[in-house]
Amino acid sequence: MAHPVWQKTWSVTRRFGSALHSAWVWFRARYRGKPVRMTVLLLLLALSGYLLYLDITIREAFEGRKFALPARVYARALEVYPGLKLTPDEFVADLQAVSYHESPEPNEPATYKRTLKGVEFATREFVFWDGRQAPQRLRIEFDDAKVTLLQDRAAGDRDVPLLRLEPPVIGGIYPGHNEDRALLRLNQVPKTLIDALIAIEDRQYYTHWGIDPRGIARALFKTVTGQRIEGGSTLTQQLVKNFFLTSKRTLTRKATEVLMALLLEMHYGKDEILETYFNEIYLGQDANRAIHGFGLASHFYFDRPLDRLELHELATLVGMVKGPGVYDPRKKPERTLHRRNIVLQEMARLNFITQAQFVEARQKPLGVVHRAPTGTSPYPAFLQLVHRQLRRDYHEDDLRSEGLRIFTTLDPRTQRHAEQALTARLAQIEKARKTPAKTLEGAVVVTSTQHGEVLALVGGREARFAGYNRAIDAQRPIGSLAKPIVFLTALEDKDRYTLLTPLNDGPLVWRERGAADWEPKNYDRQFHGQVPLRIVLANSYNVSTARLGIDLGVDRILDKLVRFGIERRPPPYASSLLGAFELSPLEVAQLYQTFADGGFRTPLRAIREIVTAEGKPLQRYPLNVEPVAAPAPVYLLTAALQGVVREGTGQGLSYWLPAELRAAGKTGTTDGLRDSWFAGYTGDRVAVVWIGRDDNQPTGLTGASGAMTVWGELMKSLKPEPLKPALPENVELVRIDPLTGLRTAEDCETAVELPFIKGTAPTEKASCASPSALKQKAGGAPADKPAPAPGDKKKSWLRRVLE
Repeated sequence: MAHPVWQKTWSVTRRFGSALHSAWVWFRARYRGKPVRMTVLLLLLALSGYLLYLDITIREAFEGRKFALPARVYARALEVYPGLKLTPDEFVADLQAVSYHESPEPNEPATYKRTLKGVEFATREFVFWDGRQAPQRLRIEFDDAKVTLLQDRAAGDRDVPLLRLEPPVIGGIYPGHNEDRALLRLNQVPKTLIDALIAIEDRQYYTHWGIDPRGIARALFKTVTGQRIEGGSTLTQQLVKNFFLTSKRTLTRKATEVLMALLLEMHYGKDEILETYFNEIYLGQDANRAIHGFGLASHFYFDRPLDRLELHELATLVGMVKGPGVYDPRKKPERTLHRRNIVLQEMARLNFITQAQFVEARQKPLGVVHRAPTGTSPYPAFLQLVHRQLRRDYHEDDLRSEGLRIFTTLDPRTQRHAEQALTARLAQIEKARKTPAKTLEGAVVVTSTQHGEVLALVGGREARFAGYNRAIDAQRPIGSLAKPIVFLTALEDKDRYTLLTPLNDGPLVWRERGAADWEPKNYDRQFHGQVPLRIVLANSYNVSTARLGIDLGVDRILDKLVRFGIERRPPPYASSLLGAFELSPLEVAQLYQTFADGGFRTPLRAIREIVTAEGKPLQRYPLNVEPVAAPAPVYLLTAALQGVVREGTGQGLSYWLPAELRAAGKTGTTDGLRDSWFAGYTGDRVAVVWIGRDDNQPTGLTGASGAMTVWGELMKSLKPEPLKPALPENVELVRIDPLTGLRTAEDCETAVELPFIKGTAPTEKASCASPSALKQKAGGAPADKPAPAPGDKKKSWLRRVLE
């Protein structure tokens, strides 16, 4: 069905065409042989048609939607409650992220004051997807990096069980030319701003009909005489130019501007035109985001709403109307200051302000806040994910609504730590290895363990660069990150496999029809004989893993990957068992998310809710949380991955994380040391890190010496919860002697506590092995981790793996 606007335009055009044809027949009969008169009348007729077209254009724009409003994208709201891990500095940083300001008396919305034990603050009103949250005056106190008290100051210090702080805006989905604005009603505009605009731009605004004949004549004279083309524009003409026309200066465009200004004044009142002007005028550029309107410009330049700006600040904004690029207060402060003072001078001359006000305001600095350009978002990689999930999860008709409010899962603090960990570690690795700066690239994905929400996503070491998004689009071989799915498949067969089942790590040659013989090798180029299953995974032995996967069935294992959320099935080759297939970091996060959630596959999501401009929730496709593996085998796999961190290729994480965290993870290294991976999880977070080069050249990094160091830095800064998964009913914990693999006494110092599906644990008992005997058996270096060089024992583990 055609849009009503086009139906109306077509109807008018068709009637006008019919009238034009009738007029042409009459003119030809009436003025045959009188070409001059006929030409004049035809020109008048053409002008009338053009005016009709302009009139339709103006009325449709003003009577329909006047502005192309971007969809606002918000980060997740900070939920504060007693017991939350949070420091006073972190909380103040969260307040400042949503433009709160320090005040001696924090009773006005968006103000705060630090106290001896915490912070007093006043919140804004905010409308969430589930309703309105009224403003509150609160007190929060901390002790030992935790929230200990949260009270409502306005309600007699009543305890508040939960506060949801308004979320920060992290970007928008912009129509047109990335225009951004914050709409204002005319009654929200300070009178001082109106006076300043009238004084400097159009003193006759309330008396003219849309144009200034003297100004037009002066501009026309200078143009015709070869001088520069001049404007001579009223506010109405400026609005027409911004709203409908280009900035190109030609006589034709100027004539069109004049006609449209006259038509605009015929149909609409001065206040409605002025209100539209305040919201439409272009006032600067934030990278690729265009700042339109005084409402948004107030926040962009002064970090405060328009009604809280002082006289000199309002004059600065008005002075920029003449040319935001010429009078940019950040790039050209002296020129902007001079222009601001001209505005103040004109206001004083026209008695809009007193001489004393003029003198006081002229002496003040610009007061513009420093702000790094962020463009459409400071988190472009995450916003790309939002765009894709919008197209996946929402109807196209819903997304066409303007002014949508999109509430996402992004945790700004987690995102900040992820960016810092990646950038700092890449620089340190390059320096330690004496490789050219910015040779290495990387990506990080962090999700919540239970909800599958993407908390942070870093697409490269230049996190603000809205270009190639390696977290989503980089398809790289995942190496040993694929091994856990092999071991999970084995552990599901409880009659054949436990964590102690010996696996053959002897030479293997696999022959497949139509493919070359495959002869996998271990990282250390050695074979290790019969090795317990958990030690094979901990040390990432390739040969025994490949033999296990072949025995279980390659197709069976690869089909399981699809069930776990990997949409593209890997090629059906035995080498796929060792990760000789490509995934993105986000896809790897989906796989490990399912491990971390006890075998439940939850599609990773970046969006929580979407509401329309009127606050109406949009219909959303349901999330399918699906059990894809039994809890018991997944519990055993998690225990094995904890062993990777405790005693295998991931044991270097002890440099950053305490043993009590009990993190689970897996290193990954690809052929030629081209890709360095680490994927792992704690009690509340899953994180995946990839390091490599965009040109696919070797990095010289294993999973342990590269990606794992970023993972360790990240988790250290996040202070995650310990990993203590619930024990399934059919699983028991048994103390095992690591030397013999048999049960041992509960008080055995060298014993390892391992989970078993009930009925599969060893029943025979052994004496407690001595530490020296255990150390003698565990000789050699695990795969994926370089052995220390002779004479290098005094160096720290971190120094060794970097070198």
